[in-house]
Amino acid sequence: MEPRPSSREPEQITFGPFRLSPGARLLTEEGRPVGIGGRALDLLLALIERPGRVFSKRELLSRVWPDVVVEESSLRFQMAGLRKALGDGRNGARYIATQVGVGYAFVGQVNNGQVASEARPSLSGDLRAGAPRLSSFSRAEALPPRVRLIGREADIELVLGLLAEPKLLTIVGAGGSGKTALAVETGHRLSREGWEVSFADLSSFADASLVPSAFAGALGILVQTEDPLAALLAQIETRELVLIIDNCEHLVDAVSRIAERIVEAAPRVSILATSREPLRARNEQVHWLGPLQCPADATALTLEELSGFPAVELFLERAAAGNAAFETSVGEARLIAEMCRRLDGLALPIELTAMRAALHGVEATFTDLGKRLSLLWSGRRTAVPRQQTLQATLDWSYDLLPEVEQRTLERLSVFWGPFPVDAARLVVADGGIDTQAAAAAVDNLVAKGLIVPDRSKHPDFYRLLEMTRAFAKEKHSVRGAEDVQDTSRRHAAYYLAGLTQAAPASEEGFERAARWSSQLGNLRSALAWSFGPHGDLEIGVPLAAVSIPLLLSLSLLVECRDWCEQAIARLDDRHRGTASEMELQAALGLTLMFTRGSVDEAEVALRRALAISQALADTWGQLRLLARLQIFFERIGDFRSSMMWAQQAVEVAKDINRPEAIAVAASLAGVSQHLMGNQALARPELENAMRLSLPSRRSWTLHYGFDYRNRSGIALSRTLWLQGYPDQARQQVEQTISEAAALDHPVTYCIALLGAVSLYLWMEELDQAAATLDEFSRSSELNGLGPNIAALEGLRGALAIKMGHPQEAIASIRTSLARLQSNRYEMLTTTFEMALVEGYLESGRGSEALDLVQQAIERCKNGGDGFALPELLRMQSRIPNPSCGPAGRSEELLLEALASARQQGARAWEVRCASDLARLWIGRGRLSDAFELIAPLHRSPSEGRDTRDMRALDDIWRLVSSAHSQIGAARTTDLA
Repeated sequence: MEPRPSSREPEQITFGPFRLSPGARLLTEEGRPVGIGGRALDLLLALIERPGRVFSKRELLSRVWPDVVVEESSLRFQMAGLRKALGDGRNGARYIATQVGVGYAFVGQVNNGQVASEARPSLSGDLRAGAPRLSSFSRAEALPPRVRLIGREADIELVLGLLAEPKLLTIVGAGGSGKTALAVETGHRLSREGWEVSFADLSSFADASLVPSAFAGALGILVQTEDPLAALLAQIETRELVLIIDNCEHLVDAVSRIAERIVEAAPRVSILATSREPLRARNEQVHWLGPLQCPADATALTLEELSGFPAVELFLERAAAGNAAFETSVGEARLIAEMCRRLDGLALPIELTAMRAALHGVEATFTDLGKRLSLLWSGRRTAVPRQQTLQATLDWSYDLLPEVEQRTLERLSVFWGPFPVDAARLVVADGGIDTQAAAAAVDNLVAKGLIVPDRSKHPDFYRLLEMTRAFAKEKHSVRGAEDVQDTSRRHAAYYLAGLTQAAPASEEGFERAARWSSQLGNLRSALAWSFGPHGDLEIGVPLAAVSIPLLLSLSLLVECRDWCEQAIARLDDRHRGTASEMELQAALGLTLMFTRGSVDEAEVALRRALAISQALADTWGQLRLLARLQIFFERIGDFRSSMMWAQQAVEVAKDINRPEAIAVAASLAGVSQHLMGNQALARPELENAMRLSLPSRRSWTLHYGFDYRNRSGIALSRTLWLQGYPDQARQQVEQTISEAAALDHPVTYCIALLGAVSLYLWMEELDQAAATLDEFSRSSELNGLGPNIAALEGLRGALAIKMGHPQEAIASIRTSLARLQSNRYEMLTTTFEMALVEGYLESGRGSEALDLVQQAIERCKNGGDGFALPELLRMQSRIPNPSCGPAGRSEELLLEALASARQQGARAWEVRCASDLARLWIGRGRLSDAFELIAPLHRSPSEGRDTRDMRALDDIWRLVSSAHSQIGAARTTDLA
């Protein structure tokens, strides 16, 4: 049972800015009396007795009207007046909650310390109990601004209750009914309750294939893959969140399919969609958003009673906002109620009508509304779709506009989503409308509610509501194709000029271009028109070029590649050999490497871009393109050509004579020297690159395509290990991984992780290798990095062989190697072949091991990754070779391996080769030779005594030094 209320009436009760004195029947707000009727005050006193408890409508009727029989409409009217007096819902304040179909509860915090939300039996309370809490991140800032909703509390409570368990829920209603506002308010309340909420607005997307990217962008997920849906599902499969998808109707098929995939793959994700029609997806629940309530017959109702209906309340509020002096009589209120009824209770038409009434009066507006919509009402009675009601409302508003405002509204339909006010002026203005007239027309349309402010991105941004834009676009098409094309040309020219200024060909351009991310829908529209049948290549080609920084900053690699291909295919003499072609070719080569592998087309594009940069004497462009070519040839395993490009970059950097240029060139040269086996030359270059390079920045990485500080750090860690400094190598690789993780660039992060895996395998630190490989796998699959994903199976196989499980691993490595080579990715070829040789040996497949190692050695000697040559020769010495007789060629191969390791300055390989050779000599009785071989290596290391290789060397040293001492003692005895 519930506790009975205290018999003692409190002297004062405070909540929010209010103070209630029951005895004096007085309510004040910050010391000022609040005008509130007696019945409304009685309701407040009843509800506040037990905060959090839901009072049924019958209870409240008996408390407030104890001796009178009244209908529920009276309760509803008084409750509306009470909420209005309290400002319920304004600025996030909530005092009264509706339990749908049951009653009402007071949910504010009162002065006795009770918090209503703790005892709230409503759906919000259920959500609070089960909501995932966010430690340091909330998506509330990603939601559009909330507006005060009128008459939608029951809908909000219902939606919150339905979302208490993860599900797919669609808010369906006519255009202008308030679906988006309801979804946004729901999102803010969920976020306040501790839920992670993301918001995806599809209104600026016309291409269904871009829907997964829109969802990923809303969730803050970087996508660099042909299949963004796979990356999206991988990211959210274990997360608890609510994804709000707004404006689905024009992409309903694509949204339905993707929503089903999300629900299947991510069982703890809820989807709240808005659409003019159901998604018709599996397990979808639909909430039909009905019209705002308005009286069926207003003739007998008072002004106070009429004001309690949500549709009328909305009209009065919007009219007062449009004219501070607006007042209404009971007769005018009845006309307003009739207009709301005839407008079908839809929020947007009501708001437009209210704005008109604020300027021209209620009676004139009522008369005009009747004239404009009489035929439509007849059609609606024979099942004319509700959209025609909105169409008629917009027709009426449009017909009232002066010619210049009509043309302005039509031309603004070219914009997708939010647009800056300066763009509106420039796109509207032509020979018939100057910029001042355009600016005035925009201001007037804002005042009339046909253009709405959009403050989510910038204080000077506006947008057309989706239905207004569709209406204006249709009117524009009627105006004539010439005006449509001229407007589209000005629209595209605006974005060309803006992005040209924001994104010059420099790394700083990426930071400036990223600020245009809210204009992505307009950029896509401008590009599509420019390359369309009635477009303008004079705009389209350079627009595609200046769009590159924005697209790359958003990790839209596939889209960037596609626009570059379209632009390059349409090049003519006006653009060939220009800076625009250079940027297009450079971006095409880079994006092809990431999305399709090291295909021939990528090389052709990069070589063409380099030739243009040389013809233009653009030294910074040359450095950037030489760097990409160096990496391209490195990836296909042509290390000699890669070194050639690096050497050219060194010469260009000397001409530039700037520290950052020298750092990039030194990185390229150092990496090339390391891979070719010249560790003594690689180390100073890499250390110079690290010393001169700036701290890693994402914009720098995007500009060059790779992070050269990161590449230098990985190569330096490998070089240090090869030179016999494992402790320094471990410290360097850990620092590099940390910097790469902070950069928020998946390609760079995976490069660091891949380098670390190879290093840990060399060091035979297998637990660390396994943990790093798991992270490499997670990041690669999450971001859809094709070559990395192809390498995963092989890397796991290499680790399995090191752990003594060769049988299953061999097939995995061979499969992975074949996949990589099909994409011309040879960076891991030698690494995988070394693992295969080891696996073959452990499996007793000596002949296969011998064939493979000889093939690998031949490739390394002919320009391959020479750093591995000493180890390959050492591995070959362990393979029985029947053709060489019982003794084989082991000693010859080990001596060659030892000489190669010393020539490279690769002490780590030298230790392994010397250990194997010493064992061979010991077995042949050549203890003194073994002693002379091992002694300098045993005495010289300054670090790494705890490594497996040095422990093995120490074991040999103890054996040969003991034998050497005995031999020395015997010789002394003989001499004596």
